[in-house]
Amino acid sequence: MNHFHPKSLAFYGIAISLVLILFKIVTAFGEKHLQASPVLSSNYRLTWADNIPNCPVKLNIQQSGIYLNASLLRASGEKPLALTGIWQNQKLTLVGKINQTNFCNFPASQTVEIQMRSAPQGNLQGQLMISTISQTLKFNATPEAAQVKPENSSSH
Repeated sequence: MNHFHPKSLAFYGIAISLVLILFKIVTAFGEKHLQASPVLSSNYRLTWADNIPNCPVKLNIQQSGIYLNASLLRASGEKPLALTGIWQNQKLTLVGKINQTNFCNFPASQTVEIQMRSAPQGNLQGQLMISTISQTLKFNATPEAAQVKPENSSSH
């Protein structure tokens, strides 16, 4: 019982109280001012506003907070176009480079930038800009429904 001195008990009591008060202040600030990024669907089908023939494209997004990795996939089985980006202020920006010689008839080895924003019902509205093309290609991205895997049933 010689280890419990009134001064050390008062010191530890005050220190613990200050930590609890600081924790309460930080928690209140975080709840009021900090918000998690909205979760995006992983697969979107792009519908071009301008008529781009023979260019069905899917956008696959992998999200980690505000940071994004994405790929543009053609239905014809070409190599996907890799993109990286960030989600800020309800706007999404992705950047990548076209390495194929014939991705939707766009020139190869060009920088691609996609800018999107949230739209109703989980959709995204955006535009695709290619460094050597003066035209901005507008599109709507619609989330693809999650596919349900059928249960394995054995028929005997």
